[in-house]
Amino acid sequence: MNFKSPVTLALFAFASSGAWSQSSTPANAPVQDMGAVEIKSNRDNTMQERRQSTAAKIVIGREELDKQGDGTLGEVLKRLPGITIQGSPGRGGAIRMRGLGGGYTQILLDGQRVPPGFSIESLTPEMVEKVEILRAPTAETGARAIAGTVNIVLREGQRANPDDLKIGTNFENGHRSENLNWVHNIKSEPLNGNFTVSAMNSWRPDDALTVTDSDVSGQGLVPDTSAHRERNSLSLGHRQGMNASARLMWRGEEGKTLVLMPFMVYSEYGNLGHIDLTENKTISGLQQPLVIDSANTTNNSRFVLTRLNGQWNQRLSADSRFEFKFGLGESHYKYRFMQTGLTASGLLNTLQESQSFRDLSQNWNGKVTQVLSNGHQLVSGVELEGVRRTEEAVAEVSDEAGNMRARTQRWAIYTQDEWTVNPNWSAHAGIRYESILTEGKTEEGDKRNQSAVLTPLFHAVWKPVPESRDQVRMSLTRSYKTPTLFNLVARTALSREANSPTRQDRIGNPGLRPELATGIDVAVERYLSEGGVLSANVFRRNISDLIRYVTTERYDTVWAPGQRRFVSSPQNVGDAVTQGLELEAKFRLNQVWPDVPAIDVRTNVSFFGSRVLDVMGPNNRLDQQPSMTANLGADYRIRGFPLSLGGNVNYNPDYTTRRTEQQWTYQGAKRVVDVYGLWRISSANALRVTVSNLTPRDYLTGTTFIGNGFSETANTQTRNWQTVQLRLEMKI
Repeated sequence: MNFKSPVTLALFAFASSGAWSQSSTPANAPVQDMGAVEIKSNRDNTMQERRQSTAAKIVIGREELDKQGDGTLGEVLKRLPGITIQGSPGRGGAIRMRGLGGGYTQILLDGQRVPPGFSIESLTPEMVEKVEILRAPTAETGARAIAGTVNIVLREGQRANPDDLKIGTNFENGHRSENLNWVHNIKSEPLNGNFTVSAMNSWRPDDALTVTDSDVSGQGLVPDTSAHRERNSLSLGHRQGMNASARLMWRGEEGKTLVLMPFMVYSEYGNLGHIDLTENKTISGLQQPLVIDSANTTNNSRFVLTRLNGQWNQRLSADSRFEFKFGLGESHYKYRFMQTGLTASGLLNTLQESQSFRDLSQNWNGKVTQVLSNGHQLVSGVELEGVRRTEEAVAEVSDEAGNMRARTQRWAIYTQDEWTVNPNWSAHAGIRYESILTEGKTEEGDKRNQSAVLTPLFHAVWKPVPESRDQVRMSLTRSYKTPTLFNLVARTALSREANSPTRQDRIGNPGLRPELATGIDVAVERYLSEGGVLSANVFRRNISDLIRYVTTERYDTVWAPGQRRFVSSPQNVGDAVTQGLELEAKFRLNQVWPDVPAIDVRTNVSFFGSRVLDVMGPNNRLDQQPSMTANLGADYRIRGFPLSLGGNVNYNPDYTTRRTEQQWTYQGAKRVVDVYGLWRISSANALRVTVSNLTPRDYLTGTTFIGNGFSETANTQTRNWQTVQLRLEMKI
């Protein structure tokens, strides 16, 4: 391995200072535990696919998906550069790229936008063939990706491979859960493909304490009041679910192929909980009697999603082909919540809420690819997408906070060109136009929003020496984030407890404009001769018309006219800037020091910074963006012994965000340690032990509001626990 070039020296300085990673073993090594590079005949391995792409991306293949024995796909993604997971440590949550909030990361399933209600947490690694992380948008994949794109490719069938069967049980805080994953490869002709089923029966406890301190200055109109409130909630949730997917491919003559990909998610959830609440009040300097209240809660929900994706490919000539994709889906969600107050204090009342919605979605995509004689490859296409939602709700707190009818229609047209300029340079240029219409009707009347965005995109790769493994990537792009249907046409959601700045009502805003971002990415990469990579990536996004939820005081609400209500709604609050540095190293340790064990090591560290220009600092960062995120992991197969060991440490520091002149939020630090051991019983059977969240710690969050004579801070401490998984893995 040559470490003499300036590019390599700069990257290796990062790796040798403690940045560890994993890589593959040579092609003639045993099939098991090869590392991140998966060698296959007649196809590029994941590292080669990443290297040869003009637009920057990371590719995670089957080897890395299986490595840690993760229960969900989100647990795999949290170890990648710049990826963060929302929610308590070790409990899963929404995927974020580059520390940006919801809606900035585009999620695709087999290259198509995911249907409403879909969550990455519903996928297990066994259902996935590979995951592509695109750091900058392209015209073909779509520009609704200010932070980036996650494209999930479902499992491909391999006729020669045996079936995979994995049966496991988990233990968390004394509660046991079970899970099963089965991958069946179809071996008949003329079909090729597979069928995948994942089933689970899980129990999960929750324990959270919220402490709220508030002060109200009456300013002569009402008495000065201060209050201290403690709310402790305990619950035990029970979830049962099954996911099933298939990938069926028919190959015809003259390059014709038809792929059908049915997908189904079914989940039922029940939760029994108990709330204890105490409140101390002081009015005009006089201490009031302590008020104690408690309540029992139950909530039940059911979610069903069915989806059929399809793809037709046909070669039009030796240099051109046509591809048509479609997706048809329907999802149903039903939810019921009941709270039974156990005293008459009025802090926790008896109430019930119910909600149900039905989404119908469809999308149709067609594109033509043409390879020209001068080395250019042109791709042009048209996309159509539509979603209709019917929602019904009954809330005890307000009969008016009820039903909604809404629809979204989107169409887009794009063209892009990818070509090799010379041995040193390759380029990728494209342009995309997209139009989105959202219409709906709630208790507040008809709402309508229409937006259109034109996005030019450019990528280039420079190889200083064509034969070397060093390369520099550059991207200049335009991307955007559209308001969601929930942002625009949300039904009114009233606070279950006494309305306050930290317990607000929520409404939508049909007047929102899309966020637009101009971005630049520059990356330096070094691909190691025996597998592995060292990379450094710098990015910046200038965002206009930032959307953020803002809390305001209102007396003119439809549901409580004349009453003082704190209401949270999305608003365009101005411009913002975000930038960052992402460092990554993946290699085998004896590539650097020949005398040490062949440990696959992998590490990444990302640094983020942002400013919302219309909000006074300090801490006027974008929502949910930590200052950094880091991962350190290693895997080792003991020679002469059928045992593999590995683990990973994931860390995000705590941070405070000033959201408006009057609002602040706090997110506590996260440190998640996962370890595993894999005992190879035979060539076809193995036993895996995984300990997730090895060193659990309480997770702290908080929110503060100060303004208009009102000051309130609510801090929540959430417990989480270690999870131990035992799993038998078989090839049958």
